[in-house]
This record gives sequence, C-alpha cells and structure tokens, in this order.
Amino acid sequence: MAGKERFIHITIARLQLLILTIACLPVVLPAQEQILPAPAQKLTTLPFYQITGGIIIIHALLDNYKDTLNFVLDTGSGGISLDSSTTEYLGVKKEMSDKTVRGIAGMRTVEFAYNHTLKLKGLDVERLDFHVNNYDLLSSTYGVKIDGIIGYSFLRRYIVAIDYDKLEINVFAPGTYKYPRGGFMLRPRFGTIPIQNVMVKDENAFDARYYFDTGAGLCMLLCEEIVKDSALLKRKRKFYTTQAEGLGGKKSMQLTVIKQVKLGPYKFRNVPVYVFDDEFNITSYPMLGGLIGNDLLRRFNTVINYPEREIHLKPNTHYTDSFDYSYVGMSVYMINGLITISDVIKDSPADKAGLKDGDIIFGIDNNLSGNIQVYKAMLQSAGNKLKIIVIRNGEFVTVQMKVRSIY
Repeated sequence: MAGKERFIHITIARLQLLILTIACLPVVLPAQEQILPAPAQKLTTLPFYQITGGIIIIHALLDNYKDTLNFVLDTGSGGISLDSSTTEYLGVKKEMSDKTVRGIAGMRTVEFAYNHTLKLKGLDVERLDFHVNNYDLLSSTYGVKIDGIIGYSFLRRYIVAIDYDKLEINVFAPGTYKYPRGGFMLRPRFGTIPIQNVMVKDENAFDARYYFDTGAGLCMLLCEEIVKDSALLKRKRKFYTTQAEGLGGKKSMQLTVIKQVKLGPYKFRNVPVYVFDDEFNITSYPMLGGLIGNDLLRRFNTVINYPEREIHLKPNTHYTDSFDYSYVGMSVYMINGLITISDVIKDSPADKAGLKDGDIIFGIDNNLSGNIQVYKAMLQSAGNKLKIIVIRNGEFVTVQMKVRSIY
C-alpha cells in the first residue's frame, strides 16, 4: 500500500512540475497579419506661383501642343476644364453635352473636349475629359491668361502635397503616406469637392459645413441664409458693398469681419468674410454654409489625399500673416493690355476720390510698372493714402484716395 501511495505522490508531483513548466513558457499567439499598401511613390515636383488671394498657378501642356498653359489648382472644381478661347486657339475638338456647371454667378450647359493628356513637369495625366468654360473675366481680373482649371479629375488620382513656403507641389502615387509631424488631420466629406466642418463665431457661434476651395481667392464666403438663420452677426453690423468674379460673371456681395474662424484646432481672429445671395444654390443650403478659400488655406502646408479621403494641415510661415482689411469700392481689370477701373461703387473711397468707370491706371504713387498684381497689392494697403494717376479721355488725371479699413 505504501508503494502505491508513493507512486501516486510521485505522479502528482510530476503533473505539478509539468503545469509549472507550461505556465513559465512564453505565450505564442497566432500572427496578427496586416497587409499595408506600398509606400506612396513620389512622381514629380511642380513649381507654382501665386496671384491675388493666394490662387495657385501651375504651368502645363495639353497633348502635343507646344504652348505652355496656365492652370489654377482648384479643389473647388468638380472636374477639369479648359478656357474656350484656348480651345479655339489650339484647335481642340469640342462636343456639346447635357451636363451643367454651376458657380456663384450662374450656371450653364457646357461643351467637353474628350480624352486628352495633361502634361505636367515629369508627369503625363492621360484620359482626361475637359469641360470648356469662358475664363476671359478671370484672366482680366488677375492679369494672367487663365487657360484652365485643374480639379477633381486630377486630384482623385494622386496624393498632392502643397508647400507654400517653397512654392512647390509634390505629387505622389496612392499608397502609405508619411505625414509631417506637428500638423492636424482633417477628415472631410469627399465627393467631387471636399466638404469640411468649420466653426464661425461672432455674436453667436455656428458650426457648419463648407467647401474646401483652394480656387477661391478669399478667406471665407458665407451664404446670406446661414448668416440670418444662425443670427451670427449683430443686426447693426457694418457691411461694405463689393463685387467678386466667378463662373457666370460678376456677383455683388457684402464684405465684413467676423470675430473668429476655427478650422480643426486652428483659430483665426477678426477674419474678413464675404456674404452673398446664393441665387444659384451652389451651397444647397442648409447642407452647406459657403466655402473656405485660399487666402486662409495658404497659411498651411497641405497634403490633399483624395484616395484616403484625408487632408493634412501644418501651419507654415504665412500662418500669422495679416488679413486683407482693405476696401476701395472698385474693380480693376486688364482689358486689351490696359489696367482699367470698373464698377465704381457709390460713396466708396474710389467714388469719393473721383475715380470713374473706364479710367486707365497709369501709375500708383511712384510705381509706373503697369503690373496689375503689384497695383492690386498696393490697393490692399488699408489706411494708406495713395496717389493714383489715370488716363481719362486721353488726358492724365491725378487723384488722392485713402484705402478704407473694414476693421
């Protein structure tokens, strides 16, 4: 009996030792496999330059035509387009479609130029269908020939990193992208145009959705309905009548300043905004409240990743740039090579200075360069007194104008 008990004790001891040994072994779990996309491959670097309001201009070729064309990089465009006069000059074949495009100043049925190649520096983008618009007004506004607009049809294929400090755009094939440190990831709604929530605050605070629009040369554009329904502004708020240009022509607007705009974690104070009557319903209010434009967005180096539906912002050297609070109450266009004043608003600084529609600007202060971009920058100097020399009916006329500040 003693032998049997001894056998049982030995067996139990061995089992305890086995259990202890197993407990001390490392736990090996099934491999947690994760298949990652290949790293995003850099395809090219594109230089660009900016014009009024931070608008981005890129040089490109179309097909095998040798003329260099100017394109606006525009996240607010739901496709890609060519100027009608550019298609006529190049002899590009067009076909009428049943599609319409819509902008702040109108909507129209458009022609298309099908199956073309956009040739950028180091990158050919094939099989593009360009819709055709008349961009004469934009060309005269900026003093630069606008041959087309690059929007969704291009952006959806790539990761596009815009560096406003270096004035260059890096284009990557879709894949795993390493975003720079120190920024913030937006996750907007993506259709053909990104839609981002933005908080605006003045008399009241109001969070709404806005188009993310690098092709708009302003900080923000609000539709009248959102301003009224949200009671965003005091009833006695001062507005300044002005004008903007967009698809369909010119559009009268009201200019004012709101106390705060918050995009992600980034807050901007005393921001100039335009308020407009959205008669063509581009915002489909109340779905959208307006748009946020590139005079604000240019303050961030931006990675636009349509394939992953992400936009990454990182403040750059322009983050603390002053806003444009100037108001002169007139438009300036390049018409037949001459810098021409138009649409002088009654009781505005331009009107009180004696400027008239049709006056041709010969010089401002001591600057006789004839450069419309330089003159527009000088007219944005809020609070300054300017000496403006114009040609009127073949004679030189000199006027003094003080640029009003709206803030």
